[in-house]
Amino acid sequence: MKKIVIGSRESRLAVAQSMTVVDALRQALPGVEVSLLTMKTTGDRILDRTLDQIGGKGLFVKELDIALREGRADLTVHSLKDLPMDLPSDLPIVAMSRREDPRDVLVLPDDITELDPALPIGSSSLRRALQLKCLYPGWEIRPVRGNLQTRLNKLDSGQYAALVLAASGLKRLGLAHRISRYFTVDEMIPAAGQGILAVQSRNGTVWDCLKEYHDPESAAAAACERAFVRELNGGCSSPVCAYAAVNNDQISLRGLYYEEAAGTYRIGESKGSVVDAEELGRALARSLCKGRS
Repeated sequence: MKKIVIGSRESRLAVAQSMTVVDALRQALPGVEVSLLTMKTTGDRILDRTLDQIGGKGLFVKELDIALREGRADLTVHSLKDLPMDLPSDLPIVAMSRREDPRDVLVLPDDITELDPALPIGSSSLRRALQLKCLYPGWEIRPVRGNLQTRLNKLDSGQYAALVLAASGLKRLGLAHRISRYFTVDEMIPAAGQGILAVQSRNGTVWDCLKEYHDPESAAAAACERAFVRELNGGCSSPVCAYAAVNNDQISLRGLYYEEAAGTYRIGESKGSVVDAEELGRALARSLCKGRS
């Protein structure tokens, strides 16, 4: 192999995330040329509707999947939270990054220190909006779309009192100074896989060169979280969410189940062995669905 092409969305954040894989490959394979192939996905182009109206976050990976299948890319890099819960069998995940800060955060307009009650809080997901209603009762929650820079520009131009964003994205772009408040994972359960990068390739390919990049703890946490969401038929735009923490050979899970018909949700917790990560996720999902935790 003399050249490796990595497919990436074209936003600054996506490129920054993909470059972590580029750097890992260049270190592992010093004689191999590694390059990025960037593209705009369907989810990047449709900005006038919320994700649940256009088919969920899976639209952020469609074009990248095609590039893999056509051989234009050898690997693709995604925020794991953007990947559908059921992945195509021909495009497996071959590595996961060490998890960056998984928490959600509140971002105020530049040089502003307090929330303006006359303006809405911007949230890009139903999951965040649902939990924000408990943290800021009575406050208007309004959708906001676009890449990270676009959303920050909307905030700083006076359209929102604040935004709720992922800490991981801000930190990867050197924007941690914009964070006004960190929400604990108890206050706001993150999306499944939040803070983890997933590397996909074609079935049958071997990427031993990524073994130093791959993080087993992230993989175990992701398996647990995604099993929970999958059991509840929750897609990427669903309020169903979960966060798992690994401590040596133990894993603890906190999950949220949203009952759409009633408009209510339940939160539960569970602990077990890392080797049973997926079953732990499924079991907690089943118990919440039945109304107990």
